[in-house]
Amino acid sequence: MARREWTLEELTVGVRGGDSRALARAISLVENGDPVAYPLVRDVYPDTGRAAVVGVTGPPGAGKSSLIAALVAHIRESGSTVGVVSVDPSSPFTRGALLGDRIRLADHFLDPGVFIRSMGTRGHLGGLAETTLQAVLLLDAAGKDVVFVETVGAGQSEVQVTGIADTILLVLMPGSGDSVQALKAGIMEIPDVIAINKMDHPAAKTMLSEVRSIVALSEPGRRPPIVLTEALRGENVPELWSGLSEHRARLEDAGELEERRRRNLAAEVFAVASSRAKDRLEAAVADDPELRRLLEDVQRRELDPLTAVREIMEKVFRVDTNGTGAGT
Repeated sequence: MARREWTLEELTVGVRGGDSRALARAISLVENGDPVAYPLVRDVYPDTGRAAVVGVTGPPGAGKSSLIAALVAHIRESGSTVGVVSVDPSSPFTRGALLGDRIRLADHFLDPGVFIRSMGTRGHLGGLAETTLQAVLLLDAAGKDVVFVETVGAGQSEVQVTGIADTILLVLMPGSGDSVQALKAGIMEIPDVIAINKMDHPAAKTMLSEVRSIVALSEPGRRPPIVLTEALRGENVPELWSGLSEHRARLEDAGELEERRRRNLAAEVFAVASSRAKDRLEAAVADDPELRRLLEDVQRRELDPLTAVREIMEKVFRVDTNGTGAGT
């Protein structure tokens, strides 16, 4: 059966109407960098800003996907719609994701009020696909009330999730040295709420004490609540969702939610611009023998890297990197 060809107008109307097929196609276009993706996101962008975006991060194996599935089930009881973007370190086209995100969320596949999408990082550092925010914007424009963004769980680089979400949930697992090491390594600065999953584990209470002691070192206003959960049975999931909702409500009441989103969107502009500039630089060097020779000189240690950067920037972007302005 041939894939349906969508026009820009059909995609725009479909996304705004919450059509799952149009939404799936739109996210694929964004992920593949298709030229149609740019006017599409532009057209639906005014319809964004309504969804509550929750970033979910933490060490691999902590049960992030299972906990998201339990939260989705709880949220759906109230009739709210949900979108889930699971960032997968493998191909976005394989059903056998390394983290099994699709398998753990399988109970929600047939629910029309839930849209689930795995995206590949494609080598992008920070645990998030480069186009994740654009996918979140599309889900927002499609009318999803809550959007979860799950990272690949690669450690301290997960800080990039803060540039997408309104609220950050850190999921930890008892008995894992990686969890406490992650806290000590600086990931403790990220979460707005912490869930210690698999609460029946013998080391759960010990981990709770350890995390509380680390949280106590933070400023009073930056001490996230800690909730013991058991995702597979749904234990304390309503309490966890209350903590996430209360955090967002506090931000909104204090006028900080809009400010956080403004920072996030500004950062996305620079991130995309940097990516485009990098692509242009690589293409320019590949096509220009003189610029390729500069790289070869650096590799032979006949030219220092900074001098090579200056000469490449001046030729490709006509930028004077000595600070005297643009070239001619």
